[in-house]
Amino acid sequence: MQFIRDSVAPTATVYGVVLNDGASVRALGDLDAAPYKGAPRAPVLYIKPAGTRVGDGATVRLPQGATDVEVGATIGLVMGRSAARLAPADALDAVSGIVLAADLSLPHASYYRPAIREKCFDGALPLSTIHPPCDLSRLELGIDIDGCLADGWALSSLVRDPAQLLADVTAFMTLRAGDVLLVGVRYDAARARVGSRVRVSAHGLGALAFTIEGDAR
Repeated sequence: MQFIRDSVAPTATVYGVVLNDGASVRALGDLDAAPYKGAPRAPVLYIKPAGTRVGDGATVRLPQGATDVEVGATIGLVMGRSAARLAPADALDAVSGIVLAADLSLPHASYYRPAIREKCFDGALPLSTIHPPCDLSRLELGIDIDGCLADGWALSSLVRDPAQLLADVTAFMTLRAGDVLLVGVRYDAARARVGSRVRVSAHGLGALAFTIEGDAR
């Protein structure tokens, strides 16, 4: 496995968030119905363990029996200092850098129970090297699979923009220096199959490329 040496620290925690894309929330329908019985009042977080992280040019091997994977193009906010109870107006001042990320997930239909197997398999988080902070308000992400544009989305569609997301997360927990907060992914994102070459890109952040392979065992 190809681990990153010049980017996110091995000791850092990477947090993802679901239900932070407007189109994704609408696609799920009525959250007041079972099994959710109400929309979340705070960000819904999950962790991408250290074993999920690989770098640009990596080969990602899917778990046994899996033939395709959702490619959640997103960005990660790298914390420059420990932060708690940030205010939206200056929350981004605590961010020291930005990473381009592909939050990979095996297809699953519900967020009701933690999708640990689906989101935490080895190699499930290709990350770029760290870029300096930039204007995120107009940032657009693109996904190319085997040389063809498969999907794209803009951060302007986020339910909580990066500053508000940081404020809402740090209202109930501390983010440590070096930690990474992924700002969200689209529900039912573009899928890549075994053998696919994937490229995630964003203006000003370059590109992140990797290959999907099947389990060799």
